[in-house]
Amino acid sequence: MLHWALVFLVVALVAALFGFTGIYAAASGIAQILFFLFIVLFIVSLISGAVSRRSP
Repeated sequence: MLHWALVFLVVALVAALFGFTGIYAAASGIAQILFFLFIVLFIVSLISGAVSRRSP
């Protein structure tokens, strides 16, 4: 998921470089959503891993 966030970030940067503002806005929005979704899932997996290791 982090890979796709970086791909959309690169697409947004290239679109901004060439002046495609609509594509830039859409790609950057998708990249932000994917990045924050990755962060949330990463934190949830860290917490669930810590809880499951404590229980014998």
